[in-house]
Amino acid sequence: MGRRAKTAADPLPARKRSGLLHEIKKHYVLFLMVLPAIVYFIVFCYIPMPGVYIAFVNYNIGKGIFGSPFVGLKNFSFLIRTGKLWLITKNTLLYNLVFLALGNFFQIAFAIMLSEIACKPYKRVTQSVILLPNFISYVIVGVFAFNMFNYDYGFINSLLVSAGQARHAFYMDEGIWKYIIVAFKLWHDTGYGMIVYLAVITGMDQEIYEAAKIDGATEFQRIRYLTIPMLKSTFVMLFVFGLGGVLNGSFDLFYNLIGNNSVLFPQTDIIDTFVTRSLTGQFNFSQSAAVGFYQSLFGLILVLSINTIVRKVDPENALF
Repeated sequence: MGRRAKTAADPLPARKRSGLLHEIKKHYVLFLMVLPAIVYFIVFCYIPMPGVYIAFVNYNIGKGIFGSPFVGLKNFSFLIRTGKLWLITKNTLLYNLVFLALGNFFQIAFAIMLSEIACKPYKRVTQSVILLPNFISYVIVGVFAFNMFNYDYGFINSLLVSAGQARHAFYMDEGIWKYIIVAFKLWHDTGYGMIVYLAVITGMDQEIYEAAKIDGATEFQRIRYLTIPMLKSTFVMLFVFGLGGVLNGSFDLFYNLIGNNSVLFPQTDIIDTFVTRSLTGQFNFSQSAAVGFYQSLFGLILVLSINTIVRKVDPENALF
């Protein structure tokens, strides 16, 4: 009877043992590994959150955030009054969607190709070459682009003149720059994003591939029916996460490639570059905060909407 009573009373201690403190004690090494990331997000993302109130006040440094006069949505009218809110929002949204779609496509493609290389020294060298552009500053990328497309002594125009062709004014041709910007973005970031997919492929059960090979599956069939489906959840997760910053344009890329060339603005102007030009020299913290709040709110709504769609279509790959 004593043993039965003790057994019947076991569930409560079991629930206690399965609590957070028990998990921390059991997996303390894993929690220590993730601790720097937790501290980073708390310090730089959660603690500054009350600062969003700056977007709704006429901020005065002497009075502080909560002592400044409340002006409601007046700071947001800055974007509407310019008449360019739709243009810069459309450009920012379309560029980032293209970056996400093509970026993930090339990252997956390069990860699969690298995983199929049998020669390890060649594989390491190839991976390093693809990753190298990520460590190049966009300032250098801008200089590189200028020396390629400059009208007077650019590399491409020099080739055209040598071939007996007329020079092309790249910095006066707004239509071509959307392709140039996308190309430089993919060249710069593909190697870094590829590492995630390559790690997923490396961690896959090799026995499945061996079984498929024994059954007569070709290399292309193994990639199509095994590798790509197993990368699906990783792709969905990274894509949905990327949508959260879809209105936060790559300011350094656009600014260093385009600068203040107003001829190219209709096709290349994004929210970040427009706001930087508009508020340079004004030191208007409230309007800057309003733009940041607009971008964050749009990204949050977009992530929640896409995640809801993913949860209905494929619940296993939804974020929450």
